[in-house]
Amino acid sequence: MKAIFKYTLISLLGAATFTSCSEDLLETSPSTAVATGEMTASASSAIAAVDGIYRMMYTTGCTTAWQHEEFGLQAFTLAADLMGEDHIQAKSGSGWFYYDYLYQVKGDYTNTAGRPYGVWNFFYTNIANANYVIAAESTMEGDPSDVKYVVGQAYALRAFSYFMLAQWYARTYVGHEDEPCVPLYTEPTTKETQGKPRETVAAVYKLIDSDIAKAEELLDATEHSRNSISHIDASVAYGIHARIASVEENWTLAKECADKAIKLSTAKIAEVNQFAGVNNVNAANVMWGAKIIADQVTSYASFFCHMDADMGKYGQSAPQQITRDLYAKMGANDARRAWWNPSDKANGSNGYQQEKFKFLNYATWEGDYIYMRIEEMYLTKAEAECMLGDDAAAQQTLATLMKYRDSDYTCAKTGKELGTTSEAINETGSLREEIILQRRIELWGEFGRIYDLRRLHQGFTRSTDQGHPSAATRTNKATVNPESYKWVMVIPQSEFDGNASMDAEKDQNSFE
Repeated sequence: MKAIFKYTLISLLGAATFTSCSEDLLETSPSTAVATGEMTASASSAIAAVDGIYRMMYTTGCTTAWQHEEFGLQAFTLAADLMGEDHIQAKSGSGWFYYDYLYQVKGDYTNTAGRPYGVWNFFYTNIANANYVIAAESTMEGDPSDVKYVVGQAYALRAFSYFMLAQWYARTYVGHEDEPCVPLYTEPTTKETQGKPRETVAAVYKLIDSDIAKAEELLDATEHSRNSISHIDASVAYGIHARIASVEENWTLAKECADKAIKLSTAKIAEVNQFAGVNNVNAANVMWGAKIIADQVTSYASFFCHMDADMGKYGQSAPQQITRDLYAKMGANDARRAWWNPSDKANGSNGYQQEKFKFLNYATWEGDYIYMRIEEMYLTKAEAECMLGDDAAAQQTLATLMKYRDSDYTCAKTGKELGTTSEAINETGSLREEIILQRRIELWGEFGRIYDLRRLHQGFTRSTDQGHPSAATRTNKATVNPESYKWVMVIPQSEFDGNASMDAEKDQNSFE
């Protein structure tokens, strides 16, 4: 049996939402009738099934047993941010995320816990569940708009999941199209389904492109209003597509998708003090996120527990900080300076303590997870305009955002050159570099810096002068190479054990 099918797949026979991965649910799957499309499912039950996928995106214990660093999508975002140069974990604390920061997680590949297995299992579980919804499209009963609404989300979720897998388990798209990526599954699966071999990066992105385009088509056509901000609507689908197109360096498409996301979304750029804590999906600038109510909090195993030092838990024992040099690049009147505290006594010789992410309610451990803000779309649009040679438009788009951040800000830079590394010594002074700088500041801790470094083909270094502890400067020397395998995750051993189409000797990624 293929390892990725170990966890429960959502049945369209009922409306129960998938909320756990308890042992009594292991090794189960939907009936053959549903899997082959012979039974009609209702749109309402399919919506409940999709809700289960969204619920898993912030649930602990569904991917691995290491719950304190496996709390859904935000756990992977934090890991990806710590893998870059701008985010410091000043101390090891209890050890959670410190080994991502030190690039020492590949040795966990033999476990059914830890980063290699956790990322793989999380996204393939979502893909397997989305496949059942997609397969039921032609026979699904209900209002046609409801059918488009739920199936469109399933396509978007599958596209997003394969996109994330590609960013973790292969090198970036451009220049590596013919390299191995991940196996592709588009049909409902059962315990008897045979595992598939790794497809090329190009083949995986071909499916991603097709899926997200189909999601946009269906969600554009629906008359169904979004049930929850956790759901992907047309604006979010275009936002995801803008991310994909940026990695593919299809700048015309990236601009088009970012612009559509801005126009279709009800979200608007917000002042820094209007979304303090980055913890409330009701903030005016939130496009996509998870509302986490009191009876669904995950306490210690949560993003805010690791970030917020005021809670007195992991955020205190393992301080999360910005580098001194990135902080210094903000203007004196940049409102985002409030996101970090240079005067915190706990800083020591490291960076500056983060104050950007805070619990919404300390008594109940509540805090919403934000997956996408409208400000990201303006930064993506500006970069795309720059790459298309329209510097004036890029400057204006950037200024539209920056007037909410720094009243003194101006930018007359031009050009799209980047250094081979992000070090100050290699800075070019180009407009694109300026846009990326503002992106680094704006999205610190909430996007995953390593994803941008990969697509930019840009290496980096860390130093104690920036505030990194010496242990972190010694362990990432290979990252000066933009084509490094340092940030390409190894495939879990369980995949090779359960998939006869993959050979660990030939198909495993580099342990560099």
